[in-house]
Amino acid sequence: MKKVSKPERGIHPLSGLFRERNLFLRVRGILLPYGFLAPSLIIVLLFFFIPLVMVFILSFTNLDMTNFGILEWWRPANWNLNNYVKIFTNRFFPKILGNTAMYTALTLAFFNMGMALVIALITTHINRRAGFAFRALWLLPRLTPVVVYIMMWKALAGPAPMGVINSIFGPLGIGSGEYLLNMSPWVFIILVNGFIGASFGIIIFSAAIEAIPKDYLIASKVDGATTWQTIRYVTIPMIKWPLLFVTTYQTLSLLTSFEYIMLLTDGGPGLYQTEVWALTAYHRALSSYFGNIQWGYGSAWAVILVIIGIVMAIVYLRVFKFGELVEEPKIDRL
Repeated sequence: MKKVSKPERGIHPLSGLFRERNLFLRVRGILLPYGFLAPSLIIVLLFFFIPLVMVFILSFTNLDMTNFGILEWWRPANWNLNNYVKIFTNRFFPKILGNTAMYTALTLAFFNMGMALVIALITTHINRRAGFAFRALWLLPRLTPVVVYIMMWKALAGPAPMGVINSIFGPLGIGSGEYLLNMSPWVFIILVNGFIGASFGIIIFSAAIEAIPKDYLIASKVDGATTWQTIRYVTIPMIKWPLLFVTTYQTLSLLTSFEYIMLLTDGGPGLYQTEVWALTAYHRALSSYFGNIQWGYGSAWAVILVIIGIVMAIVYLRVFKFGELVEEPKIDRL
C-alpha cells in the first residue's frame, strides 16, 4: 500500500486559508463600525460642517442683499476683519453680551439645572406612579407648539381685564392692570424658557438617580445618614456624568436659542432691552429689521457665539474633571 506523505511539521495545509480569514475578519471588524456611522457622518458633513465653514468664510466678507451676485465672497482677496471690528466697536455690544450672560446664567441655575435636579430628587423619593405622573405633566410645555405656548404666556401677562394675572390676582394687589410683559420682560423670558428647559434635566436626572444601586442608599441609611447627607454624599457624586452632560448641553442650548425671546419680545420692549447674542445674529443676517440683510455681518456674530460655546464646553470639562469620569477603573480601586 502506498504511503501518503505527511505535511511538513509545523505547517497545516489550511493555515493560509485561516490567515486570510482572520485578516478578513479583522478588516471587517475595523470597517463595520464606520459603515454604520457613515450615514450620520455624511449628514453631519453636508448639513453642519460645510455650512459652518461657509459661515466662517462669510464672516470675513461684506456680503449683503445689495452686492449679492456681484461680490465673489469665496475669494480671499475679498476677505477682511471689518465685521469683527464693527461688532466690538458697537455701542450696544456690552449690553447684548450682558443680556446673554444674564439670561443663560439665571435660566440655567434656577430652572434647567436647579429646578430640574430638585424635581428629579423629589419625584424619585415619593410614590413611583405619582412621581412618574408629575414628570409626565412637566413635559406638556415642551410638547406644546412654540407659537401656542408663547400666546399662553402673553395671555397671562396681558393688561386688565383680559390678562389672567391681572384679572385673577388684581384684587389681591398682585399685578398693576398694565401689560406685565413690558414691565418685567426678563422675568417672563426666564420663566418661559425655564419651564421648557427644566423638563430635559428632569428626565436625565430621574433616570440617573433610578439607576443608582439601592445597596448604596441602604448602606448610607444603615450608617445613620440623613436624607440630605445621602443626597450630598451618595446621590450627587453618582450622577456627576449626567450633571456634566445637562450643564454643558443646556448652556450651549441657551446660548444659541432665541425663538422664544423673538416671539415674546423680539428684543424689546426698549432698545436692545432683551436682545441676546443669537437673536442679534438672526436680526442682522436674516431679518430686514435693521435694513439690508447683512449675511456677512450676521455670520460674524454667529462665529463669535460658536467660539464662546466652545470655550464654555472646555471650562465645564475642566470643572467636572471629565478625564476622571471616563478613566478606566484601576484594579486597586475595584
